[in-house]
Amino acid sequence: METAVVTGGAGFLGSHLCDKLLQEGMKVICIDNLITGNTDNIAHLAGNKNFEFIKHDVTNYIFIPGKVNFILHFASPASPVDYLQLPIQTLKVGSLGTHKVLGLAKEKKARILLASTSEVYGDPEIHPQPEDYWGNVNPIGPRGVYDEAKRFAEALTMAYHRYHGLETRIARIFNTFGPKMRPNDGRAIPNFIMQALKGEPITVYGDGSQTRSFCYISDQIEGLYKLLMSGENEPVNIGNPEEIPVLEIAKEIIKLTKSTSKIVFEELPVNDPKVRQPDIKKAGEKLGWQPVVQREDGLLSTIEYFKSLSLR
Repeated sequence: METAVVTGGAGFLGSHLCDKLLQEGMKVICIDNLITGNTDNIAHLAGNKNFEFIKHDVTNYIFIPGKVNFILHFASPASPVDYLQLPIQTLKVGSLGTHKVLGLAKEKKARILLASTSEVYGDPEIHPQPEDYWGNVNPIGPRGVYDEAKRFAEALTMAYHRYHGLETRIARIFNTFGPKMRPNDGRAIPNFIMQALKGEPITVYGDGSQTRSFCYISDQIEGLYKLLMSGENEPVNIGNPEEIPVLEIAKEIIKLTKSTSKIVFEELPVNDPKVRQPDIKKAGEKLGWQPVVQREDGLLSTIEYFKSLSLR
């Protein structure tokens, strides 16, 4: 039986990955310090003989006995609310944490998948964003703590690949949504759904014309797994190329929740990207992957999840 280590495994993406890897017949070791992760996301795995949870901060030395075949490094605050509140922790997990995880991969001769982000493209001047675009990032702006942590993590991962011959995979993840997101996550879809369900004003930043491309969680996990199992060492965009203005998403969610909420506009955050759309040609060619879930179906599923939270 192959063994996979998932850092940040109690988070949104990480917990879904734990499920996927277990379904694929692997033993899974989940590591999380629970700063933004939640054991509720993995509670259903308690008692599973092929699953182990370790509460640990990966910026410190990581000890895992026995053989490890795969490491998936998903530990990091991932929403603007999180990384603006936790700037030092975000920089540390992207740098020191990535270094420790790469060291573990080198020791175990394991294949490593790094969770990078579309934020490495910053506020892009090329649209849609292909993997060979170097980005337009403000390194000292408030969002720089996340953007630059991920850019450094990519550079370090490629250095380990080139110098040590490590098997590396780098996923540039675009906006993903679905069950297990935190209600107070701070990203558009959880914010809009929670506000709509409570009948509160829905907060749209700027005039709402800025675009995003939202990928449902099952599509994202399938893309990540295909990347892990591929032979592609360099970055691959994993996201849904269907682009939509943020204001339109707010209107969709009001309609789907049958909410009486009104939309209110607030000042656009500093360095907030005006456009975001993945070029996924490489994922199609190298992985044979493309998203299949329609946005409305994904939103309905996510709305039902958030409704269920209020009943707990």
